[in-house]
Amino acid sequence: MADFRKALADDKIYFFDGGYGTLLQSRGLPAGLSPELWGMQAPDVIASAYRDYVEAGADLITTNTFGGSAPKLHGEADVFELNRTMVELARKVADGRAFVAGSVGPTGKFVEPLGPLTFRELVAIFKEQIKGIVAGGADLILGETHFDLAEIKALVIAAREVCDLPVATSMTFEGGACLTGTSPQTYVDTMQNLGVELIGTNCSAGPEQMYDTLESWLPRLETPTFAEANAGLPELDEDGNTVFRLAPEAFAEQAVRFLDVGAKIVGGCCGTTPDHIRALRAKAEGRTWSLPEKTDHACTVVTSRAVSVPFGFEHRGVIIGERINPTGKKQLTEELQDGTFTEALRFAGEQLEQGAPVLDVNVGAPMVDEKTLLPALVKDLVSRHQCPLSIDSNDSDAVENALWNYPGSPLVNSISGEPGKMERLGPICRKFGAPFILLPLEGKKLPVTAPERIAVLEKLLAEADALGIPRRLIVVDALALTVSSKPEAARASLEFIRHCKEELGLATTIGLSNISFGLPARELLNSNFLALAMGAGLTSFISNPNSARLQETLHSVEVLLNRDQQAEKYISAYSDWQPGTPGSAAPSGSKGSAPSSTEGKDPVFTAVVTGDKDAIVGLVEEKLSSGLRAMDVVNDLLIPGIMDVGVKYERKEYFLPQLLRSAEAMKTAFGRLEPLLKEESDGGAKPVVIMATVEGDIHDIGKNIVCLMLGNHGFEVVDLGKDVPADRIVAAAREHKASIIGLSALMTTTMVRMEDTVKLVREQGLEAKVIIGGAVVTEKFCNAIGADGWSTDALDAVKLAQSLVQ
Repeated sequence: MADFRKALADDKIYFFDGGYGTLLQSRGLPAGLSPELWGMQAPDVIASAYRDYVEAGADLITTNTFGGSAPKLHGEADVFELNRTMVELARKVADGRAFVAGSVGPTGKFVEPLGPLTFRELVAIFKEQIKGIVAGGADLILGETHFDLAEIKALVIAAREVCDLPVATSMTFEGGACLTGTSPQTYVDTMQNLGVELIGTNCSAGPEQMYDTLESWLPRLETPTFAEANAGLPELDEDGNTVFRLAPEAFAEQAVRFLDVGAKIVGGCCGTTPDHIRALRAKAEGRTWSLPEKTDHACTVVTSRAVSVPFGFEHRGVIIGERINPTGKKQLTEELQDGTFTEALRFAGEQLEQGAPVLDVNVGAPMVDEKTLLPALVKDLVSRHQCPLSIDSNDSDAVENALWNYPGSPLVNSISGEPGKMERLGPICRKFGAPFILLPLEGKKLPVTAPERIAVLEKLLAEADALGIPRRLIVVDALALTVSSKPEAARASLEFIRHCKEELGLATTIGLSNISFGLPARELLNSNFLALAMGAGLTSFISNPNSARLQETLHSVEVLLNRDQQAEKYISAYSDWQPGTPGSAAPSGSKGSAPSSTEGKDPVFTAVVTGDKDAIVGLVEEKLSSGLRAMDVVNDLLIPGIMDVGVKYERKEYFLPQLLRSAEAMKTAFGRLEPLLKEESDGGAKPVVIMATVEGDIHDIGKNIVCLMLGNHGFEVVDLGKDVPADRIVAAAREHKASIIGLSALMTTTMVRMEDTVKLVREQGLEAKVIIGGAVVTEKFCNAIGADGWSTDALDAVKLAQSLVQ
């Protein structure tokens, strides 16, 4: 354990092993059987694979536990015993010659609101597996081939709750983002906030494509990294077998370039063999390692599942939207007391339109159970918007509950010197990788002068240091006291901000409106104070983004501080500005919410695009009451809405979370319209699609998404589930008189089973068209097995199905 942490700090290059799937297939792994279960039956074969990699020069061997979680084992083995046994086997083979990395792969399940599991349930699943890995004697916990930020965060938290082993994480990216929309930079920002010791990427790409991923996260990187590329992309040979054609020498020539962008450890993934690792080690002979120098010196970064917002002296000042706060808002207070969020969600949308990159969320009102309501609202906002949130409550339990519902690194508002506050919330923020606002207050006396504030801050920082809380998680509140009663307060705040910047290098924030309380023309004071504070080093401020004067000040100061390249955002917002007119408040390119295509559109269309399944039935009822036919609602509003979503998905403006939410809204509307559609069409039949994941494959996330989208586009879908043999698929197609059979496979070992169905369809003379899809499926494979088409994603599958039934 200690040795691996020392290894991460030295100047040596280290080597992971390569892929196990193709290697174990060549040594007898039966088609459709998981390597983990087979490992319990044939431990000598697994040991020989470990041994071959060690002898090829691997410094780390990855245990045969990738699919060793309860959802993947389906009760066919004891989770603890399987993981312990496989790690003990690796430990014995390593025999001091290599570190043992306990592999933990995806569960195949999503957390709420994308899937059925709560975040706590997912942590519990990983803890069960990790306990076995630790008992077997692993040197580190390795989360690999993950594609959802929430799941990999759950893995890190589980590992920290079970042990103090080093944690390495790896995500897989394609087209600049993972499946659920996280970019490499946001992944790195979140993992660094969590204190992960080793950050990497593996699978989905060959070495040339993976190089771009490693290069993209360099600006803020301060953690050792690793990379494990495939030996190219899978292809079919003349006999119909899946092969990876990038030979060891060619692989090594390309993968050694990872060292040029700071990789500490390199290895291989799908299709790589001991010969690939041997060649890679030889190619890297004599190279040494040092952590690359950062070019982006952000003090603190908050993240959502899809967006990073840096707080720093070289970065744009961050508006933290303050409107979701019941103080002085009667309607919002009443709704929160009733447990509803209509007004809160309206405030969220308005602030995002005005360009607030972060939203503060506060539900503190009389007769409101914050412990329940705050996490519920956070979960709802996370499902609707991409922006990071600031979780704001004086109730520590409510804050912790909300953190269990958040996929990235939210801001926590706030921790003060109140007795016990740091001891309670500080470790929680460290555990969840959540930056927090540090309020320099202790006792009842407000520190007015800068020296008084600095003294309190130094005490709180020492307390945070003692608890192991990194400075990257701390944003200091500069305390805007009202100048109407404390005339010196503004100057004290400016002096304090300069100290935080120049002496401590810490990000700062401030509740802007406090400065002008009790005075007229408050916006005038607030905006001028903002300009002074940003000049002193203020990195963010809590305010109403709907203030045109504040937006004008913010845009102007960014130009004057040379943080708006060529005054691009300023010109975009104010090219038509005239004295006394506000101009455009929202900065162009804001990533707080999805790009808008709903302005001026019908509310039903908008509900589909924004995924508002709570409102869509009521909106549909209004259309029906006005005399619109159900079929017209579908054709004129619902279908155009989901097609707009499809365009966003293809452009990478939407990712899987937004796609699923819109599809669910569409499904909800169809639930209301379906009886009426049957009446209007005189019971006309829909084209039937049989969907199944092929025999031996237990992955069904992609297939389930395709089913949902096909159902929303006028098909009747019969979902047979996963691990379905060809004869059952063809029998169902015959029974339901299916027009299309859709087959899914994720693994190269099971994609060959697709051909079984194609052959059986042809032998029995069915007219059904067979379409295929999955991460490993290619056009060449489709043509080789005689399928009628293949798709790259759910929207492409819909287009393909529609073309085949016309």
